[in-house]
Amino acid sequence: MTARLAQVEDTVAWGRELASTLKSGEIVALVGNLGAGKTHATKGIVAGLGSDAEVSSPTFTLVHEYEGGRLPAFHFDFYRLDAAQEVLNIAWDDYLDGGGVVIVEWADRFPELIPDGARWFHFEILPDGARQVVER
Repeated sequence: MTARLAQVEDTVAWGRELASTLKSGEIVALVGNLGAGKTHATKGIVAGLGSDAEVSSPTFTLVHEYEGGRLPAFHFDFYRLDAAQEVLNIAWDDYLDGGGVVIVEWADRFPELIPDGARWFHFEILPDGARQVVER
């Protein structure tokens, strides 16, 4: 699955569409440089799951929990973490078993923590400023 996302609204819409395919226990691993669209995609996923929560990057809090939709969403950001143990210390395994959708920005920082079967999406900023997302 490859998509060209010309505007922020397209990235949010892409996330909403992805959310319609997600089931309890799924992991969404997002990869891409700063500003590539990971958080906007997460906004769409959370909205697509039916939550009206205000989504922001959990860079400093490490995880945000969004309730109120058909499934809870657990939004992680590995950007500022130095070791996989830091992720494990915030009850990572409990979130994986939490009955919701786990969304991880910067998932490639600790790929060993991402379970088999996760859906990996790579975001890239194109020369014209649009984003491209590729499922790998």
